[in-house]
Amino acid sequence: MTPIATTTAPTVDESGWRGHCNRGADVAARLVGDSLLALVARVGIAGVFFVSGRTKVEGLLTVTDGAYALFRDEYRLPLLSPELAAHLAAYAEHLFPLLLVLGLFTRLSALALLAMTAVIQVFVYPDAWVTHLSWAGLLLLLVARGGGRWAVDRALGLK
Repeated sequence: MTPIATTTAPTVDESGWRGHCNRGADVAARLVGDSLLALVARVGIAGVFFVSGRTKVEGLLTVTDGAYALFRDEYRLPLLSPELAAHLAAYAEHLFPLLLVLGLFTRLSALALLAMTAVIQVFVYPDAWVTHLSWAGLLLLLVARGGGRWAVDRALGLK
């Protein structure tokens, strides 16, 4: 009877530079879990949109003449009047970031802001793709994975 040949995985020297890097990566993975990443993504992208929304209003949610002019003269979205577009953008840039910070309806809110990002990219600032791609990356993470453990969604049993 002939013995069966077995193969073993090559050994990796964990004492050198690669070992230090791997141990560092393991520590980082334990310290920075998915829930912390989701929280940072939620708060970070919410800040971008909320600050933009505040530039379009005065007081609580009164859309400014400047916002109307911006949508009429610079943004010029197809299919929507500048007045309607200014209101929709101002309200969306307040509501969805607030929901993201809370982690409430996270996937829906991120999807809405992702759609808004696409509109901005295609119709308003097509040359700003680097910025919009960074926004899309955070939003896609939230659409795919949700708000994490530290989200109201989790407390309500929503995914």
